[in-house]
Amino acid sequence: MEDDFLVFGKPKIEECEIKEVLDCLKSGWIGTGPRTKRFAEMFKEYKGSKHAAALNSCTASLHLAMTAIGLNPGDEVIVPAMTFAATANAVIHAGGRPVFADVEKETMNIGVSDLKKKITARTKAIIPVHFAGRPCRMDAIMEIARENNLKVVEDCAHALEAEYKGRKTGTIGEIGCFSFYATKNVVTGEGGMAITDNEEYARHIRIMSLHGMSQDAWERAGEERHRHYEVVCPGHKFNMTDLQASLGIHQLPRIEEYHKRREEIWKTYNDAFRNLPVFLPVSPAPKTRHSYHLYTLLIDIDKTPIKRDEFIDEMNKKKIGVGVHYRALHLHPYYRDTYGYKSGDFPNAEWLSERTVSLPLSPSLTNENVNNVTSAVQDIFSQGP
Repeated sequence: MEDDFLVFGKPKIEECEIKEVLDCLKSGWIGTGPRTKRFAEMFKEYKGSKHAAALNSCTASLHLAMTAIGLNPGDEVIVPAMTFAATANAVIHAGGRPVFADVEKETMNIGVSDLKKKITARTKAIIPVHFAGRPCRMDAIMEIARENNLKVVEDCAHALEAEYKGRKTGTIGEIGCFSFYATKNVVTGEGGMAITDNEEYARHIRIMSLHGMSQDAWERAGEERHRHYEVVCPGHKFNMTDLQASLGIHQLPRIEEYHKRREEIWKTYNDAFRNLPVFLPVSPAPKTRHSYHLYTLLIDIDKTPIKRDEFIDEMNKKKIGVGVHYRALHLHPYYRDTYGYKSGDFPNAEWLSERTVSLPLSPSLTNENVNNVTSAVQDIFSQGP
């Protein structure tokens, strides 16, 4: 058992990030400024995109992606039923209607066959979510989009390092949206990024992210001749700050080191749980790269009396934090009541909702932490509820 509670998704923060934050505070420029610009440039280079905009969340990125592609009131956007609320909420706040599609049991990614069934004359776009860091079947999704004149916005909140057939996630659709939340593979506390090769989309996202202003304060700073900014549209307050970017500019260069550590932990879990009444995550598909963001264990409730929520309670008693990713969206009151969804509409998402639990998976974990996690899981299933 852990001496202290093992926080789920605890990030690994090193001394260079701490020093950078202090230097940022001492500089007097803590809002959007040079560090934010630097982080966006680093990320653009890492992903190989033409444009990158640093934002305050992946949710903001998804929202601005929707407005950039010209989402109009009444337009529909197809999203997976198994995802975080932000994927659907971004569509709603941009004036559209989220239409859920069921997912594949094995991958938890959007199911191509159900996706096709949900296309109507009102469909504007598709948001594939690369769940847990596993790339979606982007060839099939892009073909469907081309055949139906649809836009594709990739939700890459889990999939920073992921690749699909030689292409990096976020660069396959029109816009890629990323998260740097505290539990993510690169951390800025809160934060996000939008990438695109489309100059018009990039300009829209940049301007709309800061009140619709033609220039931010850093762009105007230090000029000999004063220039007024102009508000060219009613924008939002979605910008990243230099305090956040202070973490990112040091986290990003360690991304491969951290990816390797998460893969090691993933394989340790697979070896330890192979004979338990659970379904292990399926292996990455050929010609893809998995981000290993979430390790999602599926409890085989037909072979054990232990239910998922009971398992969580037992893990908490052993001072180990776990997560649930996720309860299917259509089961939540808002989407059920607003759009008329009901139990039974998305059987695969519901099947996963009853069984899924995410175990700690972070480069901050020591070997002792990992051993404690595996021992705790094995102990729970050996003793029963």
